[in-house]
Amino acid sequence: MRDPDTSTASTSTARRVWGAVLAVSAGMGMSVQARVNGQLSVELGDSALAAVVSFGGGLVLLLCWLAISRSMRAGTRTALGALRSGTLRPWHVLGGVAGAAYVLGQSLTVGVIGVALFTVGVVAGQTVSGLFVDRFGLGPSGKEPTTWLRVAGAALTVAAVGGALAGDIAAQADPARIAMLALPFAAGAGMAVQQAFNGHVNAVSGSALTAALVNFTTGTTVLVLAWLVSLAVNGPPNGWPANPVLYLGGLVGIVFIATASFVVSWIGVLLLGLSTVAGQLIGSLLMDVFIPAAGEGPAVSTVVACGVALVAIAIASLGGRKRGRRFGRLSS
Repeated sequence: MRDPDTSTASTSTARRVWGAVLAVSAGMGMSVQARVNGQLSVELGDSALAAVVSFGGGLVLLLCWLAISRSMRAGTRTALGALRSGTLRPWHVLGGVAGAAYVLGQSLTVGVIGVALFTVGVVAGQTVSGLFVDRFGLGPSGKEPTTWLRVAGAALTVAAVGGALAGDIAAQADPARIAMLALPFAAGAGMAVQQAFNGHVNAVSGSALTAALVNFTTGTTVLVLAWLVSLAVNGPPNGWPANPVLYLGGLVGIVFIATASFVVSWIGVLLLGLSTVAGQLIGSLLMDVFIPAAGEGPAVSTVVACGVALVAIAIASLGGRKRGRRFGRLSS
């Protein structure tokens, strides 16, 4: 007879592996979304409106699917019932606010500190926040111990991204810009909380698309309000681009949010964040190979960073639940 404990451990390991694979794949999609939304922002001449189009497009697609999907409507009713009964807390439906804050933070700071510093700040905030979100059990997977292996995996991921962007960072770094890293750091920290909250909506509703619908509804609301302010200050956009691909950012976002809300209960917030960062690095590498921007090919540092990020995932996964030595007083 098979040992039940061995069977449970085997199932848990398989879930962590497949969860990490799915999260890496979702991260690869996000690198595509970043390229699409960036080009849309350039052609519109309005970063806030580009964010509204991306989030709003995703929301429209989800509402269309809600109209024809019985299971999604059932999940939405279940989530609303859980919210009324208190099983789902009001703040659990605010994950999309963090997504909106990320996009707005990007539009406010990238022009000043550059993409490289912004990315490092976000990854640092996301990984540090992921450790604490797991430590205090804010996600649906419950508490995860803060072990040395998990801390090492988080540090390696930040180092991998920093190494890939080292040249850009050196060119952009000065005290004023370094001080502005607080904004992308906060945006990254919010992303970890967003993934935890969306995971709760998925766990209660039994529908990843319901979690995505809640996320896109709150995020779009915040972004529309921000864009109205931008419209009053900066005026209307340059015009609408004709390339239909530039309007598909919301579809990629749906896949990412739905996948993240589904697998976060398997692998926790920290490992989800590390995996999606690795996926974004790999996706960026593949785009540099097959569809390079401005004719530039992949850098050696990006290739190395992808390898380091994958190693970081493996190390962090070894320091998961009931594994690894606990990290100081944080796990007492």
